[in-house]
Amino acid sequence: MCRASRLNSRRSSCTGKGKRDGPAVSGFELKGARRATRPTPGKRIARALRWAFVPGLMVACGWYVTGMPGDSWSGPLPPLSAQQRLIRDKLQSHVGALAGRIGERNVWRPEALAAAADYIRVTLEDLGYAVRDQSFLSEGVEVANLEVELPGHLVPREIIVLGAHYDSAPGTPGANDNASGVAALLEIARLLAGQRYTRSVRLVAFANEEPPFFYTEAMGSAVYAARARRRGERIEAMLALETLGWYTDQPGSQRYPFPFSLFYPDRGNFVGFVGNLPARGLVRRALAAFRASTQFPSEGVAAPGGMEGVHWSDHWSFWQAGYPAIMITDTALFRYPHYHAATDTPERLDYPSLARVTLGLAEVVAALAAKTGSERNGTYLRPNPLFQLALT
Repeated sequence: MCRASRLNSRRSSCTGKGKRDGPAVSGFELKGARRATRPTPGKRIARALRWAFVPGLMVACGWYVTGMPGDSWSGPLPPLSAQQRLIRDKLQSHVGALAGRIGERNVWRPEALAAAADYIRVTLEDLGYAVRDQSFLSEGVEVANLEVELPGHLVPREIIVLGAHYDSAPGTPGANDNASGVAALLEIARLLAGQRYTRSVRLVAFANEEPPFFYTEAMGSAVYAARARRRGERIEAMLALETLGWYTDQPGSQRYPFPFSLFYPDRGNFVGFVGNLPARGLVRRALAAFRASTQFPSEGVAAPGGMEGVHWSDHWSFWQAGYPAIMITDTALFRYPHYHAATDTPERLDYPSLARVTLGLAEVVAALAAKTGSERNGTYLRPNPLFQLALT
């Protein structure tokens, strides 16, 4: 038989069948161990606070990302005004020309891409603008960004950029992606023509947004943003118009990447204002101006730039160059069933809704351009060094 003292913790020197070799523990020690495992009142309070902190932090983060000024329009839409009906008709004409008559337009169909650029150029010149081309070679094809400017009369060095890409993905005529954005750009150019603002306003049609150029220095917007940075231009805000023309009240028509479905409606009847965290202030200012002037549903989000969908347009290029930029969109593939398809044709679009959105965005640009004083955050002014190196 093994003998072990009850008052010491030495291992027994003998073993037996069914017996475990190990330290002997006194009854006093066992009682003390039990008492030590019981949390004190202070520890219980600390544990409760930790459990409360986690959901509280989640709520705070959710509010920071999704909390926006003003209220989205709800209820029936009012009849179109005479001005909105005119905008509707002109939008339909522009989309018909770009996605109907010209069709698929990219560097693999260079004649169509050039025809789209010519259409944009002539339309802007007919409005009284002097169009500047920023030409560059892509896949052996000369392509161009097209730019017009309304110089600011008080602080012309502070610049608001409104842009849309005019190329389409291979295999699609690109009515919604992105003839709708270009049509809105051209109509906003018409609405702003002849106006004077405190800041300068630039309207830019970009080449080469679609794959395989996306996320590369060959994007037209990347070429443009890199040049602006080299010149030291003070772009205070950039708004990218991306896939703007499809809206529906059908329940379940709107999808989101997780976890946005927890915060936003399931009907794809709104226009979205989307930015990264450094551009949160710009998202809020732009959305506030839209909601103050426009009777149309709208939502806003400022989320980490790497989240799915947040960076999917030309605003990404301006982030890399260190400028505040946001995307304005109908959310594209999260709603539109004809995204990047041969069926993305002009008759699919909701032109009355696009007219309401376009007029509201003209008000947004006017509101941003009327403001004075730098609104830049230090975060904006640090370009991505790898991107900058690639473009020098």
